[in-house]
Amino acid sequence: MGENGGMLALVRLRRGVVGESRRVCHLIPVPAGPVPSHLTALCGEAIFPGEAEVLDGLRGMPCHACLVESAPSGPGFLANAG
Repeated sequence: MGENGGMLALVRLRRGVVGESRRVCHLIPVPAGPVPSHLTALCGEAIFPGEAEVLDGLRGMPCHACLVESAPSGPGFLANAG
C-alpha cells in the first residue's frame, strides 16, 4: 500500500529510456486525484509519460531503494530476518 493506504503500481522504464542495468522495477503511489505531469517512485525517481511500462505482476530486478521505502517501520518487523 502507498502513502495513506493508497495503491502502488509496479513500473519499469522502457528499453531505450535507460540502459539495461537501470531497468529496475519501481513502486509508484497511484495518485487519487488528477494525473500529474510525472509520477514519483518511492525512491524519488521521476517517471514521465511514455517512459515506463506498468507491470501486471512481480518480475525483473526490483529497485532496492523503493523496497526499503516500502518496508513497514516499527520495532519487531525485521527482528527475525536473516
